[in-house]
Amino acid sequence: FGTLEKGSANSPAVEMESVHHFYKFVSGSALKRPAWFFDASQQGDAIVDVGTHLVDLVQWQCFPDASIDFRSDIQIHSAKKWAAPLSLSQFSDITKMDSFPSYLDRYVSKDTILNADANGSVTYSVKGVFAKVTALWNYKAPEGSGDTHYSLMKGTKCNLVIRQGKEERYQPTLYVEAVKDAGKDYATHLDNAVKKINKNYAGVKVEKSGNGWRLTIPESFKIGHEAHFGQVMQRYLQYLQDKRLPEWEVPCMLAKYYVTTFGAAMASGR
Repeated sequence: FGTLEKGSANSPAVEMESVHHFYKFVSGSALKRPAWFFDASQQGDAIVDVGTHLVDLVQWQCFPDASIDFRSDIQIHSAKKWAAPLSLSQFSDITKMDSFPSYLDRYVSKDTILNADANGSVTYSVKGVFAKVTALWNYKAPEGSGDTHYSLMKGTKCNLVIRQGKEERYQPTLYVEAVKDAGKDYATHLDNAVKKINKNYAGVKVEKSGNGWRLTIPESFKIGHEAHFGQVMQRYLQYLQDKRLPEWEVPCMLAKYYVTTFGAAMASGR
């Protein structure tokens, strides 16, 4: 990977994009959402909802175990938000209601289209590294897929890209894409790095793909989203037992919410 690039406001070094869907199946049945889920004043808009997770990932991946001071380390450069339109029929499929409640009137156009305040992005810098986070909502996922994640981290030797599209069968897949001046022996260095990974995670492989390489990860290491909650809980309980948080925990939390709340205000013109 080399070292993390700084990037610019027009070409961030780090990008995170998450796509969610209003209509989805959970445990074999269609998820019913309350109507207030579509009211940003009650639910929150994309920047302060899904955006918090994306900002968390930027901080965690770029500056693990480091404190971030929102007053000196963070600069918000731009932010915007835009609507995710839903027809009355789609709204009914999601909520099981046959009309829009009055508190959603300000989002409704032509009496039949609900312009949900659901999409948003923020471009900012943290410790001089430019990042962009984007949260998107669509009505329904393509057949065979679900919520998706895209990630880009630019290094001095390669870019690390996570894609989760049709080509990846909608499974998050890590690609390594060498930059032009990475050197002719880059493939050898990559193989050696994967061999080191295999000492702790046996079976991880790398194979040529397009203009880079794709990492193949054994199914046994793909523990899933729900298991991650268990890992987080174990970490939290350890903090509780020790009666102390890591020094970076509170500063990074304040930094995260500074990005999302300031970004949401900027996107709303406040």
